[in-house]
Parts: sequence; C-alpha cells; structure tokens
Amino acid sequence: MFRKIAVAAGLLAAAIAGPAQAQDYPEKPIEFIVPWGPGGGSDTLMRIVAMGLSEVTGQAVPIVNMPGVGGTVGLAEFAKRPADGYTISQIHEGLFTANKLGITELSYKNFIPVALVTSSPQYLVLSKNDNFSNLEELKAYAAANPGAVRAGVTLGGVPHLHMAMIEEALGVQFSYVGFRDTGERIRAAVGGNVDIVIGDVASASEFVKNGDLIFAGVGTEERTSEEPDVPTMAEQGYDLSMAVTRGVVLPAGTPDEIVEALDAALEKAMSLPDIREKMTNAGSADIYLGHEAYKAYLDKLDGEVDKVVGKLQG
Repeated sequence: MFRKIAVAAGLLAAAIAGPAQAQDYPEKPIEFIVPWGPGGGSDTLMRIVAMGLSEVTGQAVPIVNMPGVGGTVGLAEFAKRPADGYTISQIHEGLFTANKLGITELSYKNFIPVALVTSSPQYLVLSKNDNFSNLEELKAYAAANPGAVRAGVTLGGVPHLHMAMIEEALGVQFSYVGFRDTGERIRAAVGGNVDIVIGDVASASEFVKNGDLIFAGVGTEERTSEEPDVPTMAEQGYDLSMAVTRGVVLPAGTPDEIVEALDAALEKAMSLPDIREKMTNAGSADIYLGHEAYKAYLDKLDGEVDKVVGKLQG
C-alpha cells in the first residue's frame, strides 16, 4: 500500500517537474557545436545565431568548432552528447551527400530538427564562352555534346549535389572537375578552365558585373533582392531548390518541451532587427522554419538527393 502511494507520488512529481524544467530552460549556457572550421560560412552564420539566442535567453551560447571530414566529425561527437537541450549543433545539405556516399552513417534522422535559420541562395554560373550564354542554350549545347560541358564542383559536397540536380533536370550529361572550395571554382570559371559552376552572390557577383561570368539562374522560389534580374530555375521550367540551408538540431531523445522551447527562442532571436541585419550582410535570406516545417523540408530534400545519388557516386 505504502509502496504504491510512493510510486504514484514519484510519478506525479516527475510529471510536475518536467514542464517546470522546460519553463525554466535554459538555466545555464548552451554549447553550440559547429562541425566546421572557424571563418567559413557555417561558422560565420552560426555565430550570429548564437548571438541572437544568447540575447533572447540571457544565457551564453559558446561556439565550439569541430571540423573534419565534411562536418561529420563534429556531428559524431554531438550525437553522443546528453539529450538535455544544453548542446546544440547545425546541419546542412553536406550531411545528406556524406551519408549517401557512405562517408558517415549519420543522417538527419539521427537528430531532432529544431529550426531552419539560414538559407544562402545558390546560382548556376556560366563562364563566358561561344557555346552558350543562358540556361536554354546550355541545355541545347550539352544535349548535342554529351560530357563536353565541364562542371566545376567540390566532389561529394553541396555544389556537386546541386550540379547533379541541374544535370538531372536538364536531362544532359556534364563532366565534373573537382575543386576544394567556392573560390577555386569561381576562379577556374573566370579563367575558362571550367564552363559552369555553382556560386553565390558573395563569391561571383563582382565577376558577373565585370562581364567575366553570367548568372544563368537561382534556386529560390522568388528572385533575390541582390540579383533581381536573374530568373529563378522555376521560372525557366525547372522545379529546383538550390540553397545552402543551415538548421539547428538537438540530440535524439531530447524532450518535446525542450524542443518547443528552443524553437520559440530561436524564432524570437532570428526576428531581432540587429540579428536580421547581420544575417543579410552575411548573405543569408530572411527565412525561418520551425520544428515541423523544417522536418518536412528535410524529408523532401532527402527524396531529392536520392534521385541524384548515382551521379554523385559516379
């Protein structure tokens, strides 16, 4: 009898304690594992996110950089952390390519997606050449000359994924040339060493203005404010979404109350005027997808990557 009462009391206490803890969350600093090195796009943008989250919660959000093997080293460490809401991390499309190529067994399904907080629109960029100067001319030339169009990518990375999606949508065949980073790819296109690349405003706009490169399309739903004259891929008949989207995730098993509390805090943080300005200056579109919408986005992305995984492997 007394034991039953004690057990019932314990369950009642736990039920009461759970929501109370969520209401008080966070009560201490939240460590933010960024699985990329200092100074890159993920590091720059996530430091802004951390700044906003700290401003909203009143708690420190220290960044811990854990780079290596396309972001998988830091995520592997993150996956081992307690599911208590006091360690968060970030994923983007690179995790999908790493998983599909067998670089890591981890996928987005190993984590709880909390919110999509940044999106850096990606453009199809053409070198100046005599064979094509827009998307339809590229398609016609590539169809007539299989493998002749040299596509500069980071093999196994997000640019490779986006280029494979374009190749699939156009129904053509490119030949791929590997580069370490965006800067190398853009310089190769300017020099005529490759014909097409994936780039963003920060890396390519000056070369476009100088007449050295051409923006052939952007992978956003609407034209961007930075390049309003560049048509979207959808406008040109191709339902392609091309962006480097970065979202905050929690370890699997984190209580729903913590997920909801962090989602609400991030939404408030990303709406702060100073944070929005900093994100815009860093090249991110004004975007926020909460927990459910972000999960739906990742599910859709997973299907899109499945369609082109053979091209990534080949």
